[in-house]
Amino acid sequence: MKKGIVLKLFLLTTALCTLILAIIFIGQTLFFKQYYENRKVNDVKASIQTFENEYKKNEYDTPAIRKMEENFYLHHTSWITTLDSSGNIKNTKDFILEIQLDSSSQNNEFSGRLIQIPLYSFIALEDVERVAFFLEQGNRIIIDGAQQGNTILPAILTIEKENVVLENRQLSELFYGKQTSRVSGSPLYLTGHITNVQLPEQMVGANFIYANHVLIDRIKQFQVDLITNDSSHHFDSTEIMDFKENGVSYKIIVKPIKDSKGEINYIFTLTSLQPVDEAVQMIKDYYVYLIIFVFLLIVLVSLYYSKKIAQPLLQINKTTEKIADLDFSEMIPVTTNDEIGHLSQNINILSKTLHSYIVELQQDIEKEKQLENTRKEFIAGVSHELKTPLSIMKSCISILEDGVASNKKEYYFQAMAKEIDRMDRLIIDMLELAKFESGTYRMDMDIFYMDEIIEYIIDQLSLDISKKQLHVHQSLSTIKVVANQSRIEQVLTNFISNAIRYTPEKEDIFVSMVVEEEHVKICIENKGVHIAPDHLVRIWDRFYRGDISRQQAKEGTGLGLAISKNILELHGVPYGVTNTKEGVLFYFSLKKSV
Repeated sequence: MKKGIVLKLFLLTTALCTLILAIIFIGQTLFFKQYYENRKVNDVKASIQTFENEYKKNEYDTPAIRKMEENFYLHHTSWITTLDSSGNIKNTKDFILEIQLDSSSQNNEFSGRLIQIPLYSFIALEDVERVAFFLEQGNRIIIDGAQQGNTILPAILTIEKENVVLENRQLSELFYGKQTSRVSGSPLYLTGHITNVQLPEQMVGANFIYANHVLIDRIKQFQVDLITNDSSHHFDSTEIMDFKENGVSYKIIVKPIKDSKGEINYIFTLTSLQPVDEAVQMIKDYYVYLIIFVFLLIVLVSLYYSKKIAQPLLQINKTTEKIADLDFSEMIPVTTNDEIGHLSQNINILSKTLHSYIVELQQDIEKEKQLENTRKEFIAGVSHELKTPLSIMKSCISILEDGVASNKKEYYFQAMAKEIDRMDRLIIDMLELAKFESGTYRMDMDIFYMDEIIEYIIDQLSLDISKKQLHVHQSLSTIKVVANQSRIEQVLTNFISNAIRYTPEKEDIFVSMVVEEEHVKICIENKGVHIAPDHLVRIWDRFYRGDISRQQAKEGTGLGLAISKNILELHGVPYGVTNTKEGVLFYFSLKKSV
């Protein structure tokens, strides 16, 4: 009996726990991706409707529309823009080529007209500086393309003087390749001269759409589908398309709308599914180790748990064997009020009737109380050890599903969102750190003014600075440096954020630039608690929080300094941290631009 019941309970508990682990693994690896995609598409579609309503109110306000597009990207990590009836991006006046057509043009309809051609279809944003030299006012230009209604669809631009050819490859292949028979317009050949050129002045901000090669290529392909009247895409209602490029999956959502003139426009949205692909792969890799560890834990806990559950029955068996031998010296502890407890109680009554050892019986009762306390302590200990951050989310979900405390629904949603945000920030930082530590990441270099970047970061963090009433003192020089601008912004944001976090209220932060012979040293010093000397080196380690005196703020993921370290090492520049007389100084150097 002893081996039988313990073995059965052990197998049942192990099987149940393993089944739960398997269900969690299958749910997260097989169904999570589909759930994420559906949720992502539904959220984006709902936001597109809001974007459409705001767009109609600000149809002719280009800055407002650009701001809407940037906000859409920040909230959904999805690119959005509006296209006209020909598939061209609207509001591209900052990236156009203005051409005065010759009056002697063979096409009388366009003779002498002043036309504007969107340059994003011909020039990648990183090639602007290289090509801008050839796009001078007055240069003669030849336009090859097609005419669709009253619209010119240029495919090839030839600058006569420089013998430079700019090509929209998608339209060029359509007009002059094997698909010529599918074109609904007529061929067009025009000449003229350049009257004006508008090129983006910066690579970030409002121009971020031009920098996305995938988005621009898909817009060009969409234009081809419109021109060829592709039967597989009618675009008369919201349409969702899938495609994959460089191993990354994307969703395209196209919604037709009418502008104030009654013409058909299109809201074009591109969403990357790369984060969920990487997250699912990380989950699979993580579970390889987790399953091994948890399975061993299940086996040990199940064995211990089974013995504890079977203990009353084993005790009954042991005591009845003694009674059979006329040994009434031992009583059975009664710890439950079920059938097993009743059986134990009856046996004890029989034992008391047959035996008169009252003192021994009292000792057994005291022992029963001690065993009861031991059992409670055991259950409390096991329950405490099994609790995880996920139990918070599961509890909130259960409460919301049952409709309990509906007046606190927002509270439970915020609790779940806080846990999810913390896990999301951690995953993003871990992915970022893994990318830098992979040994394959290549750091592209830019040339920019360091003082402008510092002022920009401080401005972005002004709200946090104001909350603590801090005084930020700047000592900057107008110097160009050679580095990856976006990554240096990330390092600065992390260093200055740390300074804000650990500086007492109403104290000072000093941001300075020290110009050296070939380098510029950037220093961020804050007044506050020193870092212990033995922690100054280990502070760059991931998840390291050894310095107790500086653990007053733990809202970060513990990866910020590790990421900054990898960025600076990829730049091959010196960096470090040191204690000053009144606080802590973080610093790094960058090479000056010639």
